[in-house]
Amino acid sequence: MKTKQLKVIDSSVTVKWLNRQNENYTTQADKILKEVQKGKILLLQPELAKYEIANALLHKQMSLQNTMGSLSAYYSIPVQFVSQNEKQAQETIKIAYENNMTFYDAAFVAVAKEYNAPLLTDNPKHQKKTIDGVKIIDLKDYGK
Repeated sequence: MKTKQLKVIDSSVTVKWLNRQNENYTTQADKILKEVQKGKILLLQPELAKYEIANALLHKQMSLQNTMGSLSAYYSIPVQFVSQNEKQAQETIKIAYENNMTFYDAAFVAVAKEYNAPLLTDNPKHQKKTIDGVKIIDLKDYGK
């Protein structure tokens, strides 16, 4: 039996599945989702992604009904959420401090580091080759 590849996706990727308004690289995001559905990869996100996604949907200027529908769709995506304990919070603070990024952005890097998984992102703040030993994959380059 083949082991699934672990990948961490940040909110910038997830939002593309829920509302395509003003979004780039949706083809690449869809490729990730298809790989999940085929059982090739397992997606991870820090628990705080739930709040980031809901907030991003609020700012998409959709009707309440469409926003609620998109939120329901998010909860149907097979993502494994990682709860943050004190040790991981400390690591997240360290990553944020050393890389001049928000705690929120660093939380995704910390999960990727903990699980030795790449971080897939369309967030320009993350688009370096590596952060603290974590491989960062720019969404536009996914599948190349």
